[in-house]
Amino acid sequence: MLKDRVAIVTGSSGGIGRVVAQQLARRGAKVVLLSRASDRLAAALAEVRAFSPASEAFAADVSVPSEVAEAVNKTMAQFGQIDILVNNAGITKDGLIMRMKEEDWQQVMEVNLTSIFRLTQLVLRPMVKARYGRIIQISSVVGSTGNAGQANYVAAKAGLEGFAKTVALEVASRNITVNCVAPGFIRSAMTDQLNSKTREAILARIPLGVAGEPEDVAHAVAFLASAEARYITGQTIHVNGGMYMR
Repeated sequence: MLKDRVAIVTGSSGGIGRVVAQQLARRGAKVVLLSRASDRLAAALAEVRAFSPASEAFAADVSVPSEVAEAVNKTMAQFGQIDILVNNAGITKDGLIMRMKEEDWQQVMEVNLTSIFRLTQLVLRPMVKARYGRIIQISSVVGSTGNAGQANYVAAKAGLEGFAKTVALEVASRNITVNCVAPGFIRSAMTDQLNSKTREAILARIPLGVAGEPEDVAHAVAFLASAEARYITGQTIHVNGGMYMR
C-alpha cells in the first residue's frame, strides 16, 4: 500500500502514464499528474480522484525548466512532501541517422533524458531530507536492443538506464531507490493503427505471442514504488513478454 505517499507522474494525461497514475492512486497514493496536454489533464485527474480524492494535476512541459520547477514547488506547497517520482514523459522523432536533423536529436534528448535529470534533481532535495524516496524511470526495450531509425530515442533510453544506476549509488544511503521499467510492445492508440503484417511481424518476436497492456507496465511501477521493493535499486525491469531476455 502507498497510503500517505505523494507521487508525481509525468506524461500522465494519456497512455502508460495515465494508467500508472491510476494504479498508484488505487494503492492509496496522492498523485500529482504532470503533462503539457492540458486539454486532457482534467479527464485524467477525474479518473485518478475516483481512487484518491486528494490528487492534483498541473500543466507543465518537462522540457521547460521553469515549468518543471513551478510544478515541483506547487506540489511541495500543497502536500509538503514528494515520496515517489515516475519519469514517464517522452517523445519520438524517428529517422535514419544519415538523414536525422540535429533539431530532432536535440528535442528527443531534451524531453527523454535532460528533463529526467532536472526532475530527479528537484525531487531529491525533499527525499534526502525525509530519508525516503522511490524514483522510477520509464525506459524501453530498445534501450537494450537498439532499433533502426531511432538513434535519438534509443540513445536517450540507454542513457536513462545508466543515469538511474549512478543516482541509485549516490542516494542509497538516504533510503532512496532508483530503478527503470522498460516496456516492450505495449498496446496503445499508435500500435492499434499498425497494419496486420507489421503487427504480426512484431508479435512473432514475442515468446508470449501477445502485445502487453499499459496495466502490465503500471503494475511493475507500482511494485517498485512500494515498501516490498525496498531492497531493489539500480535495476531495469523488462516488461516485454520475452521479446528481450537478459
